[in-house]
Amino acid sequence: MRALAALAAVLALAACAPTVRDGSTGLDPTVDAAACKANGGTVKPVCRMQRPACIFTYKDAGKACTDSDQCEGRCIAADGAMPADGVAAAGICEADNDLCGCSTEILGGKAQPGRCVD
Repeated sequence: MRALAALAAVLALAACAPTVRDGSTGLDPTVDAAACKANGGTVKPVCRMQRPACIFTYKDAGKACTDSDQCEGRCIAADGAMPADGVAAAGICEADNDLCGCSTEILGGKAQPGRCVD
């Protein structure tokens, strides 16, 4: 019974891992530094836990957008703004795949619920 409870706890925590648009977590502590660099990324410590992650800078960083489909990453509210859910908003393409911090994604010209990842 304890093993089942432990497994349930591990699965629940894994479900909370932030994801990037390609479905990977981007926060793998076993990141391969050579592979990261070969693909144009940089390994750096991220979030409060300072876990190593392969961070990629997006070519369209800072470009005006109204939907994440217009960006390599996500379209987010500029300057860390957290507009209310559903409010009409424009944004900018995010700088990189580092998901730590607070952000509000813009989809279809409307703010989505804000989120904070640490």
